[in-house]
Amino acid sequence: QLQLVESGGGLVQAGGSLRLSCAASRTIFSINALGWYRQAPGKQRDLVATVTDDGITTYADSVKGRFTISRDNFKNTVYLQMNNLKLEDTAVYYCYAGVGHMEHWGKGTLVTVSS
Repeated sequence: QLQLVESGGGLVQAGGSLRLSCAASRTIFSINALGWYRQAPGKQRDLVATVTDDGITTYADSVKGRFTISRDNFKNTVYLQMNNLKLEDTAVYYCYAGVGHMEHWGKGTLVTVSS
C-alpha cells in the first residue's frame, strides 16, 4: 500500500512563498500520475498541478506562473513550490498518486494565506 505524507504547509502573508513536500512510502520512479489537489472551505477538491514520469507538468489556470511542481524519484518525493501566494490559495493541499486503477491520497497539509 502506497502511503503519502504531506508537509510544508502553514501560515504565510499574501505575496509570500511556501514549498510543500509529499513523501511516498515506496519508490515513485514508475508512477506516472503524481499531483497536488486542494480543497478550500466549503468547496470541492480541485486539481492544482500534475507531473508525469517523463517530467511533463500541467497546472490549473489559477496557479500558472506562480506554482511549480517537481518530483525527485531518488527521494520518493513530490514538491509544490508556491510563489506569490494569494488569499484565494488558502486551502488544504493533498498529494495524489495514481497507480493502475488505484488512487492514493495523503491526509493533506493546510495552507493559510493572510492579508
